[in-house]
Amino acid sequence: MLKEKARIAVLVSGGGTNLQAILDAQQSGVIHSGEVVLVISNNKDAYALTRAAKAGIKGLYISKKELKSQAAFEAAVVNAMEEYEIDLIVLAGFMSILSEGFTSKYPKRIINVHPALIPSFCGKGYYGLKVHEAALEKGVKVTGATVHFVNEIPDGGEIIAQKAVEVMDGDTPEVLQRRVMEQAEWIILPQSVEKVSAELGVRSQE
Repeated sequence: MLKEKARIAVLVSGGGTNLQAILDAQQSGVIHSGEVVLVISNNKDAYALTRAAKAGIKGLYISKKELKSQAAFEAAVVNAMEEYEIDLIVLAGFMSILSEGFTSKYPKRIINVHPALIPSFCGKGYYGLKVHEAALEKGVKVTGATVHFVNEIPDGGEIIAQKAVEVMDGDTPEVLQRRVMEQAEWIILPQSVEKVSAELGVRSQE
């Protein structure tokens, strides 16, 4: 019997451009083994929640600040995963580190996109524009993006895909950030979502 598509939850904190790339890839058929059924944001004003609503996808706001602890926050996220029968969790600009207690529940079922070529400019403290600021400060000529599985070490899980992007003279962190998104993140994240979704389907049938 054929398994239905992998059910995907996307965790976001901001504008949701990577979420949009995933939704666009579903529309175009790049992603056909999985389907986004839930978007969770830890920021109630995240435009990503608007994107989810426009696409007819359930959006949830779960706040660590309001729940008073990381444990309570993660418990609420786990409850949502169970309620929506989630197979794959995608971190797409999610500005919160998840504990080992959470990540160990979902081995090889959480993926993240990082805006650099791991092992460069990654780990604790490297997120958002800080990554691109560090790359420019170092003077690298090539940067890029990495999609990897998530484990208890920030940016430490097995690499799924990487794509290089050229650094240009005169780049600002903002300009470089945009180029990395357009030329790497928005390409390899949807491809990786499809790859892992397809593998989850295979695993569930074994």
